[in-house]
Amino acid sequence: MRLDLEQKLAEEAGIMELTLFNTRTRGKEIFHPIDPANVRVYLCGPTVYDRAHIGNARNVVMFDILVRLLRKLYPRVTYVRNITDIDDKINARAKERGLSIDAVTEGPIRYYHEDMGALYALPPDIEPRATDHLGEIIDIIQRLLANGHAYEAEGHVMFAVASDADYGKFSGRSLEDLIAGARVEVAPYKRDAGDFVLWKPSSDDLPGWDSPWGRGRPGWHIECSAMSHKHLGENFDIHGGGDDLIFPHHENEIAQSCCAFPGSTFANVWVHNRMLLVNGEKMSKSLGNFKVLHDVLETAPGEAVRFLLMRAHYRSTLDFSDAGLVEARKELDRFYRALERHPGVTAAAEVPESVLAPLCDDLNTPGAIAALHALADAAMAGDAAAGASLLAAGGVLGLFNVTPKEWFEGGIDQSAINDLVNQRVAARKNKDFVESDRLRAEIAKHGVIIEDGPGGTYTLRKA
Repeated sequence: MRLDLEQKLAEEAGIMELTLFNTRTRGKEIFHPIDPANVRVYLCGPTVYDRAHIGNARNVVMFDILVRLLRKLYPRVTYVRNITDIDDKINARAKERGLSIDAVTEGPIRYYHEDMGALYALPPDIEPRATDHLGEIIDIIQRLLANGHAYEAEGHVMFAVASDADYGKFSGRSLEDLIAGARVEVAPYKRDAGDFVLWKPSSDDLPGWDSPWGRGRPGWHIECSAMSHKHLGENFDIHGGGDDLIFPHHENEIAQSCCAFPGSTFANVWVHNRMLLVNGEKMSKSLGNFKVLHDVLETAPGEAVRFLLMRAHYRSTLDFSDAGLVEARKELDRFYRALERHPGVTAAAEVPESVLAPLCDDLNTPGAIAALHALADAAMAGDAAAGASLLAAGGVLGLFNVTPKEWFEGGIDQSAINDLVNQRVAARKNKDFVESDRLRAEIAKHGVIIEDGPGGTYTLRKA
């Protein structure tokens, strides 16, 4: 009855039906929010000990598109993306450099915000940090102990996987697989090899917090359960992350959250993006193809990087390459050329259905991009309404954030370019075409192409 009412209200409001592939059910399903007046979503954020890589960027960009789409469909969306600032890698760097963990994480957090901002990813509504949620973490651990799902052992508190009949169902792993995956963490204080840490002791030279079990620190998985519960409640709509987090991180999040709060479903829909390749191979420092996002942004506009990351469906493998980045820039050039045909055009009030429909079909970004090209064709042919629709479509995809002039001329030494252009105008006026050609080549060295028009006019665009 409730679903029928939701559908009726959606139809009356003109809301397009959204379908998403739910990792939990292993299939596409119609999205039904718990509260249509406030859709609540959570994305696993960064562990802040170093700069983000290009794989981190794909995750953020695709979830950003989902949040933008949800905000077109529903009156309110609460978007939470956490920061993991309690981690053994952070501790190791702090110890190595003789710094506090705050000093170690301050720079990476700032860089992360800068890099994701350069990709035009919207900031989350709430960005909780693990260090601010020790009380909530301890509370959930105490609940698990009281419910018989956890036990104390040698200063540790462990989650007992055998106590949860549903453990392993989310990732689809057998008990044998789970044990095999845990063998690297076998310890004498564990009852079963698959048991995982909720709390562990800290030596004097490591960061630690007081707790009922002594000075220590939380395990990784419990942090997200505490932060999502604090800001979104026992049950919320969508949880996102890369598919490398399905096991063990998300499997463990579900187990500890549902066992701490009996009757909870935790997140109703789980959205996972596939990882990416770099030049056809898995990204790895040992292969020399590890792409730090900041370094990539030094070579290409953030919007071009963003566009490349959405050219493949989020559940498909994306091959990130220099050639692909060049193609992404060329495609964006074409869209900006179409917008350039209509100076002063503003975004249409509604996103065109040709773009919205594929996005509502499990975030089919390749289908949405195909619709962008059709709009660009019409805009190039003189249809101003198509230009307005193209801009509106860009809003839900996070594209067309600058003017055509800024796109084609941005990122150059404008003063130097202006001087060279003025010299070239004078050379052409004097019919000194040899000097004119030399100056054209000089301008090109700055990454700018000058295109001559009638009557001595010209336009500039980035190479």
